[in-house]
Amino acid sequence: MHHDDSPPAPRPRRRPASALALAVSAAAVLACASACGAPSGPADGASPGTRPAPGPSAPSAAGSAPAGAAPLAGRTVVIDPGHNPGNFAHTREINRPVDIGTNRKECDTTGTSTNSGYTEAAFTLDVSHRLRTLLRELGATVVLTHDADRPYGPCIDERARIGNAARADAVVSVHADGSAAGNRGFHVILPAAVKGGTADTAPIVGPSRSLGVNVAREFARATGSAPANYVGGGTGLDVRKDLGGLNLSTVPKVFVECGNMRDPKDVALLTDAAWRQKAAQGIAAGVRTYLRG
Repeated sequence: MHHDDSPPAPRPRRRPASALALAVSAAAVLACASACGAPSGPADGASPGTRPAPGPSAPSAAGSAPAGAAPLAGRTVVIDPGHNPGNFAHTREINRPVDIGTNRKECDTTGTSTNSGYTEAAFTLDVSHRLRTLLRELGATVVLTHDADRPYGPCIDERARIGNAARADAVVSVHADGSAAGNRGFHVILPAAVKGGTADTAPIVGPSRSLGVNVAREFARATGSAPANYVGGGTGLDVRKDLGGLNLSTVPKVFVECGNMRDPKDVALLTDAAWRQKAAQGIAAGVRTYLRG
């Protein structure tokens, strides 16, 4: 099955690229401050574009918050739930090509699903809600690219624009893979150095890599999941240049593939609410570590 940015054939979802050795850290896993039930409600109503943009090669300074303030006070994090439950009913609209800088790709895809019909769109929205709650508790302003509050999409180019307009300190796009059975584990996709048309990732490659390393490390600690055994050379990291959501981003951004919806062992995790809470905790811990330096 395809993603909002479908990978090149014939590999089912993701093609390995350059590997980065996963950093070893003694940082404690972020404690869960909320119950495992998925929260609901709209994204933060803060108006994007009112904060200064982060620097081109590092997140904005963390020392601006007063002593005793929440650790992510003054920071903006954009969460991008992969796909939309309504995409299945709008295939014509989501198949419309959009410009991703280097070429044109379809607006979005339906995403994948388990054999029993649990969709990637449902999974990503659930984890995104949990992640939003955790990041708000840390003091961050949180923006969702969508909350299943529109018929389909947004398209991949609009998803990138939402993060850019918010001048986000970090953007995390939440996904689950659809590879072959036996392919297990998570991986974090990082932007490659891309320059063409409206795409220029040079300013964000470095900070996005730092964000991705932190998220991968903390995700593994929180969930107990291993890095993917089929992409990234065991590092849990993959670099791609064909994803419009990364190519068009002007702020640090990564994709998190939380597991493989076509592998029975991974499916047992992805369909478990307690594990999805751990996944959200791991992503939140990685974002916090990245933004706190």
